[in-house]
Amino acid sequence: MSSARLLRLLSLLQARREWPGSELAGRLGVSVRTVRRDVERLRGLGYPVHAAPGAAGGYGLEAGTAMPPLLLDDEEAVAIAVGLRAAAGGAVEGIGEASVRALAKLEQVLPSRLRRRVTALHTATTPLTGPPAGPAVDPETLTVLAAACRDRERVRFTYRDAGGADTARHAEPYGLVTAGRRWYLVAYDADRGAWRTFRADRIARPRPTGARCPPRDPPAADAAAFVTRSLAESAAGTAQDPRPLRRAVLTVHASAEELADRFRVTGAEIEPVDDHTCVLRTTPDSLEWTALRIAYLDLDFDVQGPPDLTARLAAMAARLSRATTPETGGKPGP
Repeated sequence: MSSARLLRLLSLLQARREWPGSELAGRLGVSVRTVRRDVERLRGLGYPVHAAPGAAGGYGLEAGTAMPPLLLDDEEAVAIAVGLRAAAGGAVEGIGEASVRALAKLEQVLPSRLRRRVTALHTATTPLTGPPAGPAVDPETLTVLAAACRDRERVRFTYRDAGGADTARHAEPYGLVTAGRRWYLVAYDADRGAWRTFRADRIARPRPTGARCPPRDPPAADAAAFVTRSLAESAAGTAQDPRPLRRAVLTVHASAEELADRFRVTGAEIEPVDDHTCVLRTTPDSLEWTALRIAYLDLDFDVQGPPDLTARLAAMAARLSRATTPETGGKPGP
């Protein structure tokens, strides 16, 4: 018995809702009989692996009556789940997406008694923080959508558009993307027959249908590229949002790698010029937020557009200058 193979099998079972035995055997480079023996070994260790009989059957990891031996006791599992929910809400920049993926995996095997404790702690806890950095998204919504993306399972939900109207949607989830201060779901709208980008904070009551998504060509190289394109179309005024977004273009005096690490944007938004210069083209949800992020970069840059961004940065610079000039006392000049 190979411990490395057993860990690889467990990782595969956590990555998807169900696997045919022949596909698992191919991934692991062993026979179907060996897969059956490895599954029995996982069950003996406490992992709740179910097997569906027949030609269309397969193996899947499900919630059991006790936590499998992940070197975590119940208290530690609850603490991690609560922390992941908080991170998924956007409290810490840059880890929200990973937190949702980890939370979806953890809640897949949490016993019901521990799920109730996690929900109770999350509901009863009020963090002492400043104003929210962006539209609030229910972590449960993100978890349901992340699991549907992973399992390629159709979902139904209520969606509120920019005008405040609610519509029922039937969609095939493809991926979740964080952009600026917002979460987006990339999905194929089954009723409208087109790929769409949905703001997660406008999604209510998502529920899986049990139906698998049919094979489709993705709308772009990946979900992030599709969201970038959708936001750019909105900036050009092709979307229905009455407050269209605008693309910010800057020449940054740093390498593309350094900017990507500091600004946390996709590679499609950065164009290298040389080892010390690059161009950033990003479509933020707010020019005010972009101005703050750029000012905090501690990198030299030149704004190419739009003029509103230049004006916001100039106003910010003047305000900061007044705040540090004793003669003005922080008040606007004449």
